[in-house]
Amino acid sequence: MSTIRGRLVVFYAAALVATITVFAGTVYLLQRSENFAELDARARLEADLIAELLTGAARGPDSVVVLDPETRRPVLRPRIASVLQVLQDYVMVLGPDSQVLFLSDDAAALPYETLLRLVRLAGQPSPEDRVGLTNLGAPAGEVRYLVRAITGAGPEVSQVVSGASTAGLVLGPQRLLSAMLLTAPLIIGLSILIGHFLVGRTLQPVDAIVEEVAAITDGRSLHRRLIEPRSRDELARLSDTLNAMLARLERSFASLRRFTADASHELKTPLTVLRSGIERAITHPKAPPEVMEVLEETLVEVNRMAELVDALLTLARADEGRAPLHLEPVELKDVLSEVSETAGILGEQAHVAVSVAVPDRSITLAVDPSRIRQLLMNLLTNAIKYTPRGGEVAIDWEQVDGNVVLNVRDTGVGIAPGDLPHIFDRFWRADQARRRSGGRPGVGLGLAISKWIVEAHGGTIAVQSRPGRGTTFTVTLPMGTA
Repeated sequence: MSTIRGRLVVFYAAALVATITVFAGTVYLLQRSENFAELDARARLEADLIAELLTGAARGPDSVVVLDPETRRPVLRPRIASVLQVLQDYVMVLGPDSQVLFLSDDAAALPYETLLRLVRLAGQPSPEDRVGLTNLGAPAGEVRYLVRAITGAGPEVSQVVSGASTAGLVLGPQRLLSAMLLTAPLIIGLSILIGHFLVGRTLQPVDAIVEEVAAITDGRSLHRRLIEPRSRDELARLSDTLNAMLARLERSFASLRRFTADASHELKTPLTVLRSGIERAITHPKAPPEVMEVLEETLVEVNRMAELVDALLTLARADEGRAPLHLEPVELKDVLSEVSETAGILGEQAHVAVSVAVPDRSITLAVDPSRIRQLLMNLLTNAIKYTPRGGEVAIDWEQVDGNVVLNVRDTGVGIAPGDLPHIFDRFWRADQARRRSGGRPGVGLGLAISKWIVEAHGGTIAVQSRPGRGTTFTVTLPMGTA
């Protein structure tokens, strides 16, 4: 099971099944044992009765054993046998060498082979009572028997065997066990439903915690806190711990944002002064060529550092909510026309064909024009950077369900599938092989800024790419009203 709720219900059902099984088995065994004890007590009582009767008869003038006039075999005296006939179980009185002196009505009704098996159970006389369980087959079935030696009735009487069928007694526990097993599925089913409901009610605070934590997806949402359950249980302690962690993260993120913003702001002025000094030095007529070359390379790096500082300052202000958008009605035609002019120059320098589809009709967007231009230029320069000579870059648009969809396509080297989830991460850079030869590396913040611009306007940005087949960035912006 993939959820705690499902696992708890399964474990609960398994525990219930095990409990019912153990309970039913224990009841069955205990009841069966008690029934066997009752049979043993009844057999001992019958053996005691027979022993007392035969011992008392042996003290009289008449012999206990006489010859049957028909079979001429020794049997108990008829008067004694008539008394023993009231016994309902399988009762036998044996003489020396296992001679059968008396059979109860139940024992006499047994088949001859079955009767022989019962006689053989007696075996040799023993001073101790022998109790056992045997299956005599139909019709007797399982029989609980007792064998006792008779010593006070003379040498003609050796043992008494008293046995009773367990069919009636065992049937009761079996019926109880069957009834419990038949009702077990219903009990288990109802228990699963009740358990599923109760576990769901118990885990509701966990679902609320998960939803709230899922809503805190970035550093701008760390001010939110979890609702603490009223009950001071494990979930309440979990909420307290998570809230404390969020507070620490909020302080850490705030400190990091302040440091980034302050550092970026403080670096802007010296970089501006440095760039101005280098530009003045380059224009000096008496500067040697080797010095000019060094100054030009230095100016490139200073410009790159200034670009990095501007990007860091933009993201830091965006994280702190101090980079508001200045929304106003803007014609998409005007924005794309300006981008088209710059795109042509950049494409010519990189030997890449750049085309921009400019609308021939009025399409008005409620956006911050400077930010939208920055977005398109970021995507455009990124596409040109990763497109080899002779490749193509195109910007087109379409209007779908009250949104304007802008597509920036290139025929460049593409992006590996493993890199796609990270391209909007700050300072993330793809493998060196992806960059067009001769191109200078970027700072790794352009796409992060582009993502912020799109989301700040309530839109979305997505990317599709295949290595060697090019890349397409799709920006969806709501038209809205300013």
